[in-house]
Amino acid sequence: MNRQTPMELLERVVARMPDPASREQAALLEAELAATHGATHAVAVSSGTAALHTALVACDIGEGDEVLLPALAVIMTVAAVVQARARPVFVDAGPDGEPLDLADAASKITPRTRALLPVHLGGRSGDLGAVAELAASAGLDLIEDACQAHGSRYCGRHVGTIGRAGCFSLKDGKLISSGEGGYLLTDDPDLASRAAAFQTHWQIPAAGQPALSRLGTNYRLAEPLAALARVSLAGFDERLARRRHAANRLVDLVGDVPGLAPIPVAAAAQPNGYSALWRILLPQPRQLCRRLAEVGVINSVGTFDLRAAHLHPACRPLHPAPCPRAEHAADSLLAVPVPHDDTRLTQIATLIKSEVLAW
Repeated sequence: MNRQTPMELLERVVARMPDPASREQAALLEAELAATHGATHAVAVSSGTAALHTALVACDIGEGDEVLLPALAVIMTVAAVVQARARPVFVDAGPDGEPLDLADAASKITPRTRALLPVHLGGRSGDLGAVAELAASAGLDLIEDACQAHGSRYCGRHVGTIGRAGCFSLKDGKLISSGEGGYLLTDDPDLASRAAAFQTHWQIPAAGQPALSRLGTNYRLAEPLAALARVSLAGFDERLARRRHAANRLVDLVGDVPGLAPIPVAAAAQPNGYSALWRILLPQPRQLCRRLAEVGVINSVGTFDLRAAHLHPACRPLHPAPCPRAEHAADSLLAVPVPHDDTRLTQIATLIKSEVLAW
């Protein structure tokens, strides 16, 4: 797209309103997102959670089905599975802190298991090739939660394009943002058509399913937000390069601090720099994360209370089995989202060093 300011695009959108049938900006955004990620289809929706829910429904996953996902997943991922009326089955972390223990995942596959849903927290995909092999060998749909992973790659491919569908958020703070929103990617034209129908109350037909033949919902992305997302997408490559540089710079600025170990990147993976990641090797690491949040260092555990599913209050009705390695991985994780403005990096690094040394 030609680079346009947010105001120019918004003025164009507002000039057409009210126009309840307009999808000009959403359609343009979908084409641009697909091209950017090297996917065949993109479907824009109202949030990352909506993208996950839509992808599950478009894969015909619903009541009575089981979905394998990491015990160390954000609660929004769990919510999407429950909204699809499927049952989340939580998989423990690997012995070395990998997001998914593939042996544990394989042991939890039953005749009701329909999908494997890895979550790329902090922009890290882990060994996505091995995850894809497990899904393929078991006949499961691979649906990627890439809501924090815009621009991350595995073996040269954009994450979110490895599985049958990949889901992204456009919430403020993401590398492509419109304040709120989301999208899914797929190379499957039938899945794309079902996703497009579901997100607009099935008012349009899908492959083999006429319009209004099923119940859908309103997950449409509003035209002003689609316009803002297009502006953000136009500067994506530059922002991605800055974010990767800033994440590496933050780790370098923190340096060698006793009790804090940078988490290495998985082989063949190229993360987007969404978060700088360390393993905390000190006593009471969750309390340390909370202390860092109190002094202004936003982090996944201390600020957003990331924890293993079996310890999350909202997951209690699901009766999740304990996943001890995921519990340890969460408790010892320092994940600091990297600001777009790298002028704050020195301040954040100084706070991390001083609080860790004092701890």
